[in-house]
Amino acid sequence: MPSGDRVALVTGAARGQGAAIVRKLVTDGYRVTAADLLVDELASSTDEFGDRVLAVQLDVTSAEQWQAAVRATVARFGALNALVNNAGVLHRASIAEETADGFEGSWRVNCLGPFLGMQAALEPLRRADGAAVVNTCSTGAIRPFPHHAAYGSSKWALRGLTQVAAAELGRDGIRVNSVFPGPVQTPMLDEATQARLADRSGVGRLGKPTEIADAVAFLLSDRASFITGSELVVDGGQCLQIG
Repeated sequence: MPSGDRVALVTGAARGQGAAIVRKLVTDGYRVTAADLLVDELASSTDEFGDRVLAVQLDVTSAEQWQAAVRATVARFGALNALVNNAGVLHRASIAEETADGFEGSWRVNCLGPFLGMQAALEPLRRADGAAVVNTCSTGAIRPFPHHAAYGSSKWALRGLTQVAAAELGRDGIRVNSVFPGPVQTPMLDEATQARLADRSGVGRLGKPTEIADAVAFLLSDRASFITGSELVVDGGQCLQIG
């Protein structure tokens, strides 16, 4: 299916790798609903795309807001072919210092949010040609990082959810895959953390948001038409390191 006929909904789209994903998909000819809680930043980052992008406010932990975002997408563009569950929160705390609210908050955004998104988008995706979902996981769902109990466990759960969705939805014509970014130069990481991770990187630098966007675009495309349940690691060799 030509990408110019495709419609995607991308969460966490206001900045960082989410904004890069929106830009890449628009460049590839998609029409895109860009969703985020940061409405001012979202408006600034999407204004240049004109009527090819619909900016919507979305709290991914709200089933009602998800349903509204999907309805708005179909009303504006007539279809929904692709869903990119990119929104996430990075929350650090030791097990001893973690709180119930902090732990649950990470799970609600990082795992419940993608579940609600897939559920809300299910019917239009079933009707679409070449339907695909990409969930943004993390290398924290491959190897353990201290002080990441909430974040790491929520991404492990998203990894499992992605596999279940791939197994369940394949006969509906919906492919479901995940990307596993390593350290990426985005506002999610402060400057000190970026410097530390770049120093330890297997390739001597952090990833670029555009490099994650390229991976997502590939998994959504017809070039990946026989790929589902896949886990694409884009981490500059982080998972190859010991210790």
